[in-house]
Amino acid sequence: MNQLFSPYSLKGLELKNRVVMPPMCQYSVTEKDGIANDWHYNHYVSRAIGGTGLIIIEMTDVEPDGRISDYDLGLWSDEQVPALARIVDAVHQHGAKIGIQIAHAGRKAEDAAVPVAPSAIPFDEKSKTPRALSTDEVKEMVEKFRLAVRRAVQAGFDTIELHGAHGYLIHQFHSPLTNQRTDEFGKDLTLFGREVIQAAKSEMPADMPLIMRISAQEYVEGGYGIQESIAISKAYQEAGVDMFHISAGGEGPIAAWGRPGTHAAYQVPLARDIKQALDVPVIAVGRLDEPVLANAVIGNEDADLVAVGRGMLRNPFWTLEASVKLGQGNVIPQQLITGFPRS
Repeated sequence: MNQLFSPYSLKGLELKNRVVMPPMCQYSVTEKDGIANDWHYNHYVSRAIGGTGLIIIEMTDVEPDGRISDYDLGLWSDEQVPALARIVDAVHQHGAKIGIQIAHAGRKAEDAAVPVAPSAIPFDEKSKTPRALSTDEVKEMVEKFRLAVRRAVQAGFDTIELHGAHGYLIHQFHSPLTNQRTDEFGKDLTLFGREVIQAAKSEMPADMPLIMRISAQEYVEGGYGIQESIAISKAYQEAGVDMFHISAGGEGPIAAWGRPGTHAAYQVPLARDIKQALDVPVIAVGRLDEPVLANAVIGNEDADLVAVGRGMLRNPFWTLEASVKLGQGNVIPQQLITGFPRS
């Protein structure tokens, strides 16, 4: 029977447990050059020491104006590779595997003078109105994703995650709320995402899995729901996605009537539905920081991996403490053993 501390493998990715640190922006690139610094190094390496199976580095952008803020990470330049490679090497030394989330914020790029998007539709009344990308610019954007993935592979990452959720650029293309184009990228809402996937796969080793994060439900008036997201995911699966990271929301101001309470495990049913519909591995996320609950998600086969966000922000040793609570025998580093008394 699978449990939170059962090993897991997907293609060439072999994890010692099912615990994932999901990508969470730190907004800590103080030099505004997209280069990871000591904060990022300590932040991610400490979670590797803390027993996490898979760490996914925060949203890392394919061009300067693709950042949510100028304090975000980037992979638009070869100069940004060494600092990430340093993190990768250290994480590996502590027995964890590491991925990186490649993205573009699109119309949600707050510090861009004029953000770009599929269509010239602002996020809300306080946001800048974006400029619609030309067809040629969309194709150039696919190339920027490809080059960012190439650099991520050079840095030594074990897996790549494409950010197709939370109202960022890929999500903007596959949502009818934000894609009102009349060209080929408007007639087929998944075309941009599929081309990005194929570009990413062209740079990745054959045994490296590609993860895509999606919002399985938009929770805005007129937004898509689970059936539409299953169809979107199927198109992406056929294009080459190996695993989906299932989140929700982000494409507009949340309608009060349209979203369930953010109770524990509120997004797990979405992950289960996509897993079952497509027979594809999934990562569940969202209020799963109680170890017994996280273990149940794996044991009940609702998901293959569990991402613990807020819990891991509070405690880099969340995974070690969960192993003790669950009695599943994760190895406590010798240097920390006196802090984890055995019952």
